[in-house]
Amino acid sequence: MAAASVISSSCRSLPIISHRRSAPPISFQQQPPTGAALKELQRRRRHPSSRHVVASVATTDRWAPSVTGDTDRGSQHAETSGRRSDDDDGQHQQLAARWREIHGSNNWEGLLDPIDDVLRAELIRYGELAQATYDSFDYDRFSPYCGSCRFPAKTFFPDAGLDGAGYDVTRYLYATCNELKLPSFANRRKHRNPGAGDKLWSESGTFIGYVAVSTDEETARIGRRDIAVAWRGTITRLEWVADLTANQRRLSDMGIPCPDPRVKVEMGFAELYTGKDAECKFCRYSAREQALAEVRKLVELYHSKGEEVSVTVTGHSLGSALAMLNAFDIAETGANANAPVCVFSFAGPRVGNLDFKRRFETELGVRALRVVNVHDRVPTVPGAFFNEKAFPEAVLRAVDGLGVGGVYAHLGVPLALDHEASPFLKRTMDISCYHNLEAHLHLLDGFRGAGEGFEPRGRDPALVNKSADFLRDDHMVPPVWYQAENKGMVRTEDGRWVLPPRHRDIDQHPEDTEHHLKQLGLNAST
Repeated sequence: MAAASVISSSCRSLPIISHRRSAPPISFQQQPPTGAALKELQRRRRHPSSRHVVASVATTDRWAPSVTGDTDRGSQHAETSGRRSDDDDGQHQQLAARWREIHGSNNWEGLLDPIDDVLRAELIRYGELAQATYDSFDYDRFSPYCGSCRFPAKTFFPDAGLDGAGYDVTRYLYATCNELKLPSFANRRKHRNPGAGDKLWSESGTFIGYVAVSTDEETARIGRRDIAVAWRGTITRLEWVADLTANQRRLSDMGIPCPDPRVKVEMGFAELYTGKDAECKFCRYSAREQALAEVRKLVELYHSKGEEVSVTVTGHSLGSALAMLNAFDIAETGANANAPVCVFSFAGPRVGNLDFKRRFETELGVRALRVVNVHDRVPTVPGAFFNEKAFPEAVLRAVDGLGVGGVYAHLGVPLALDHEASPFLKRTMDISCYHNLEAHLHLLDGFRGAGEGFEPRGRDPALVNKSADFLRDDHMVPPVWYQAENKGMVRTEDGRWVLPPRHRDIDQHPEDTEHHLKQLGLNAST
């Protein structure tokens, strides 16, 4: 099967809704709660009643529509931040003083087993930034804005339930599959908006992530001005593994500058990262160009003010692969202007060959920390046969040199978690649970070290079941409990129930995009 299947599955991953009242085969995402319901959810996260007992979660409708797509669509409103009630000023001061170490300057040596408390809080914090890409996505196939971000950039984090995130979104990122000549991300027949000339917001684009920068207050807390790039995963079911192939291409052939022709990456990931559509105003720049231009702009701005700057890239599943490509690209093009670049990834697949790993880690000096569940199969691909666990490096290099292809190696440092260590989680054959991002954050919250048991720090375990059936039944938390009241429908003055229109414009590209790309020496003709 061609590598294009990877992106094809991504295109098909928008909701296909069945109105049968059967149990959902996979978790889903809907609109977040609002008003009193949202305030109560946030209160419960900040002030859990017990570290070992989960209170019941009330729900008015336990049934959810059958949806195909990412396992974390229902995992909304990640905890407000990694700064839980038991964090103190001492830890905050530690972060400001130790940020380079926490950011990977020593490859996290001595920080993982047992895990450093400051590092744990940072991993959860960046995991929540990745989770927000799911929480904000419009999955409603009846909406003319399906595939876009549901929130304006100015209020992104409060709208996503992360009031205390400490960041401001400066740019949304959009991707397209059109270079592979695949179907639209949306259902063209359903997504018509008579008020907008019977047109979709985009026929070929989809919201894939965002760039954000730390606020002044957060900058003081974390010890530097941080530029965060978060990428959304789109295909995380078992079919994701089945469709994935080991087809590789030279990175330099994909439009990403690299002086070494031996550096190769998985073609589907690179196509999504570099693809563009000249006829789409949201995708006339590739996701790559959008991210590079914004990072360059922000680094230049804050360096001119004499501030220390870091660039942190995060993502889950497919978003992890895009994060690795993006971090490589930022360092390769010099968009970071010598600011340290780090990746915090979750449940990510392999991305490239041994030469990609060497260039990434040794020559460019990018740091990557990969959080994985040992039972999750997604991190074992591609390269299910020729990989760093199966063969010594010398053998892999010999095979790669023969042009066989399919030789892959993971980047960075792994942090392996085991969901069987959590007393909150039940044994299940549902592999989507193993891959769920909220489950990873739960495991991080209780992880102490190898063989040291599981001790939650205060993050509400009920969040695990927002889009899954992973918590033990005796905790009395319904599976797939998170959904909007009345599934987003509102009643009009004449008594009819309708899905309300979204009265705002979709954020487009800043006018200075071309300027900053030219500063990087990139020809971004649109």
